[in-house]
Amino acid sequence: MALSCIYSRARIGLESPLVTIEIHLSAGLPGFHIVGLAETSVKESKSRVRSAIINCGFEFPARKIIVNLAPADLPKEGGHFDLPIAIGILAASEQIPSQELLNYEFAGELALSGELRAIIGEIPLAIASRNSQRILVLPESNARQACRVNGANILALRHLNELFPHFARQQPLPLMQYQPLQQEHVAADINSNDIKDVMGQPLAKRALELAASGAHNLLFIGPPGTGKTMLASRLPGILPPMTTEESLETAAIHSICSHNTDNAYWLKRPFRAPHHTASAAALVGGGSQPVPGEISLAHNGVLFLDELPEYNRKVLDVLREPMESGEVTISRALHKMTYPAKFQLVAAMNPSPTGFYSDKRSTPEQVLRYLNKLSGPFLDRIDIQLEVCRLPKGLWNNTQNNNESSKTISQRVHNCRQIQLNRQGKANAYLTSPELKQHCYLSDEDCEFLELAVEKLGLSTRAHHKLLKIARTIADLKQQKDIGKEHLTEALSYRAMDRLIRHLTESVSG
Repeated sequence: MALSCIYSRARIGLESPLVTIEIHLSAGLPGFHIVGLAETSVKESKSRVRSAIINCGFEFPARKIIVNLAPADLPKEGGHFDLPIAIGILAASEQIPSQELLNYEFAGELALSGELRAIIGEIPLAIASRNSQRILVLPESNARQACRVNGANILALRHLNELFPHFARQQPLPLMQYQPLQQEHVAADINSNDIKDVMGQPLAKRALELAASGAHNLLFIGPPGTGKTMLASRLPGILPPMTTEESLETAAIHSICSHNTDNAYWLKRPFRAPHHTASAAALVGGGSQPVPGEISLAHNGVLFLDELPEYNRKVLDVLREPMESGEVTISRALHKMTYPAKFQLVAAMNPSPTGFYSDKRSTPEQVLRYLNKLSGPFLDRIDIQLEVCRLPKGLWNNTQNNNESSKTISQRVHNCRQIQLNRQGKANAYLTSPELKQHCYLSDEDCEFLELAVEKLGLSTRAHHKLLKIARTIADLKQQKDIGKEHLTEALSYRAMDRLIRHLTESVSG
């Protein structure tokens, strides 16, 4: 039989649609033709496949070879089609048994010697093959990652020569065992960035604990050298560990970007810190075939923006929709991709262009112009805004280190987050308006107090909801069922940016 059919998959964002590879050998002048909307990287596979087949001791058919990649209207790119094309040619020329090939899916790039090279995007491939209940054959390095997908049947292939013994049932390839994730992989990394190394700043550490407990966005405002960046880098160490589902989502995004997804990288929450010269496309993603940006790479983790006013205002404003929806849709002429972007924003900034608010080197007008680089709607989406002050005199000479460790704070954060999950199934930051009414009940007196405060500060409805969510987290940390006035008062204290802008506006207008 001069016809064979092999299954593989394309890579379209986080999706892996099925591709049926049909190979037909016919009489006529020898030739090798690939049809089916194949990109250059796929068409170049002809030379790799030919050399690999010959160097493995098989016979390359001296016939007209037609390779059809169906469906024809689906773009195909990447070197991972090398392996299924080579297997299809061997099956069509009856050099390997073909009875069970339809139970498999193949992906891998071939070296000229027939060895398998690693590909990108193995996690989405494994998820898709699991849902189709087929066995996925991958290069060995990719198979070690793909076997972390529960329920997937993965075979590791190192060389094309190993296929014939497997399908002839002489020496079957070993089935990779499912490897559950182990939390101890990330313990060493957490201990290397301990919050106890930060001197002083009890209010900033309290805000950091609140942000971690309720998944709130956080902004540190303060002069240079007060520990803003150091505090932000300690946030991943006190966040609750990712669930298996979250780690799989995050690993899938990083796998299609060729990032390391080994061991600790599965359970470790991402921490992305792009430079302030980053473009909008670098943050949200882009390209002719859209790839994930920094906000998607920070999915289920932390996005840290240092020197916040130095970012282009238009660049920051593109974050507004993903911060609300938890996903980003990138539309181009030929493609439209949607990537998850459920990140926790932590930002840091100086209170003035000179770095210090009261150094008399800049006028209130200049400071206000500097702060106005940040749009109101963007600031409205940041739950906690805290001023980080300079360290008091005498702290450097204090040899006693009474700071709490990240492990101690992490336990409180974990307990607080568990309360939220048991009550509403999500962190407080993600509560919707109907859920706020249900889980953030206020007495008539407290409700009137909050409304008066919101009116006096000139806050929006969104900021009103943010205050309720923060108050709910404060109450949860204290393991109190109801929100009280003391919780609302503390939540209102985390509006440093609003107070600073209002003070400057009054100074300029007065």
